[in-house]
Amino acid sequence: MTIDKSWTTIRRRGSSNEFWNGLQHFLQMAKPFVNDRGFIKCLCRRCLNNASHQLEDLESHIFRNGFMFGYNQWIHHGEPATSNAGITVAGPSGGIHERDEIFDVLDDIISEDADEEAVGGSSSNEQYDDLFVALRSELYPGVSSFSSLNFLVKLMHLKVLNKWTNKSFDELLKLLKLAFPKIDLVESHYEAKKLMTKMGLGYSSIHVCKNDCVLFWKENSLKDTCPVCSESRWKLQSGKRSGKNVPHKVLRYFPMGPRLKRLFATSKTAKLMRWHSTGKSKDNDVIRHPVDGKSWQEFDKRHPQFAGDVRNVRLGLTADRFNPFGNMSLSYSMWPVVLTTYNLPPWICMKAEYLMLSLLIPGPQSPGKDMDIFLRPLIDELKELWVHGLDTRDAAYENGVFRMRAALLWTVNDFPARSSLSGWSGQGYRACPTCNEDTPSMRVIGKTTYFGHRRFLPTNHHWRSNLQFDGRTERKRPPRRFSMAYILEQLRRVKTGIPGKHPNYGGVKRKRGDDQLNWRKKSIFYELPYWVDIELKHNLDVMHIEKNMCDSLLGTLLADPHKSKDTDNAIRDLAKLGIRQELHLFEDGNKLMKPAADYTFSEANRRKFCHFIRSVKFPDGFASNLSKNVAQNDSRLLGLKSHDYHVIMQRLLPVGCRSLVSKNIWSTIVELCTFFKQLCASTVNVSDMVEAQK
Repeated sequence: MTIDKSWTTIRRRGSSNEFWNGLQHFLQMAKPFVNDRGFIKCLCRRCLNNASHQLEDLESHIFRNGFMFGYNQWIHHGEPATSNAGITVAGPSGGIHERDEIFDVLDDIISEDADEEAVGGSSSNEQYDDLFVALRSELYPGVSSFSSLNFLVKLMHLKVLNKWTNKSFDELLKLLKLAFPKIDLVESHYEAKKLMTKMGLGYSSIHVCKNDCVLFWKENSLKDTCPVCSESRWKLQSGKRSGKNVPHKVLRYFPMGPRLKRLFATSKTAKLMRWHSTGKSKDNDVIRHPVDGKSWQEFDKRHPQFAGDVRNVRLGLTADRFNPFGNMSLSYSMWPVVLTTYNLPPWICMKAEYLMLSLLIPGPQSPGKDMDIFLRPLIDELKELWVHGLDTRDAAYENGVFRMRAALLWTVNDFPARSSLSGWSGQGYRACPTCNEDTPSMRVIGKTTYFGHRRFLPTNHHWRSNLQFDGRTERKRPPRRFSMAYILEQLRRVKTGIPGKHPNYGGVKRKRGDDQLNWRKKSIFYELPYWVDIELKHNLDVMHIEKNMCDSLLGTLLADPHKSKDTDNAIRDLAKLGIRQELHLFEDGNKLMKPAADYTFSEANRRKFCHFIRSVKFPDGFASNLSKNVAQNDSRLLGLKSHDYHVIMQRLLPVGCRSLVSKNIWSTIVELCTFFKQLCASTVNVSDMVEAQK
């Protein structure tokens, strides 16, 4: 009987039943020809029959490296020398090896090694052998539906979804071992993590100075003390280092190159990575994806070579603080840095499974001005991806290998995080990064306020001549637009400070000169070769803005003493400006009284509004149960989340306050809510945004 060898030339081995069945039939044929030590010549493209391995290792080598070329008669593996290399049907494979889904995952992970002659790389030695052993192992004798590796992956997935602690996971493994003595499973969560790391789910731990001065990385990796503040890298006990070296801080870095390559490892996702080229809007008045915006289009014009291959990756970055200890009183600020891929369609790129955690910056303090210290590994990788790129297999095309490059288009943050990333301080008299040195501001009681918003209106708008805003007419034009050359000249004047928070070094507060404006540093993003060509470098997150606006609006309408903007100091400021006399404080005997404003609810109307919020019913999954957020005395709303503010602002507020305030107040609220509704829509009309500014 002739032997089918057509399966040996299949490149997409993980998704081919033919390759898997042929490989199993080959191993069965070669099994009787192992030597007395259980070894046989390996015919993978790396070993080329020059090395010998055990039969189970031979399987992983062929799968990982591919079948060697030119070996047409398998004389070392059971085929007689006179055999005719004809074609027949390969024997069936059964049991657990029959199309385990993890097989495809492993094929994606080691695809670079499997196609080494196409890419020009070299395969890793034995790093995947443990995975193949776990893939071949039955979970329990007689159970063919699960391999040991498949079961472990699903168990780890359940741990993440249900937030099991490491200790509870260890206890579960012990229980499974006790109940099923013959089960083939790891002993602890630590061993499970070691195995998962080989599947590309690991990260790099980088030690950090306790004062955030430097990373103990690259040139500082072997140092035991900080080169800036001379503090020890390790935690000390009684002035001495303990038996085990424990660092003060650890930065977790998740390399993005392998994860970007994996987006092209399956044909479905590889095709979606071209969506920004094939699915963009044909109407110039419609924006439904960043590719329809001016900043993206200008970037493509300035970098035509990068834009020439639609598979090159466009990234966005966001960072924000959170307390990993939940609502505990412990003050702790940890900062995740997350990347999103804008090549994907808008209904996919923001889903959790396509967001890539890049850095996990440790606390307990916010990095602040030292954010660049922690961004160093990410920036170095971004520069490498821009200049050299990565050889990547494109599963959408057979045998498709291309040089993938990547660019960071912008960041999206709230205002405090924007200050840490951009280097422009969001405090002081020049806090606005757009107006820059022309920021209109003045000092009022207890804070700095910013005015001059009527400058953005058309020159003939009637609000420009209204004296109710600040007692003056507005004749200024919109703020000038600063060129990149002018911004770089400003940054050239910025003095480089000492990094870190040590009280004798980087923690010393220094006063900025007038020529430095509000610049605290030149951001590390300017090390990227293309950063100066990006028009919108740092964007504000509309979710935070909408939440803050709605919070202040509700606080003022409900006269919440903790959140209302209609404070006594605000009214005194109105008196100093000589405007809104009907709102000024007045004396009633020995007391100062505040008049009731028409933009606040009366006590009866507060109850009506809260009762309205309490009575609203939503479809499942649309919003949370807002009735739980209404205070018992129906006087205010408590404990609202960002999505709750989103629903109230765009759906409930225009309806709920219609009969509770005057018509001019209600119409203004409706216009504000309509603006956010248009801005947050899945499709934005440019003409609507232009009209909203008038």
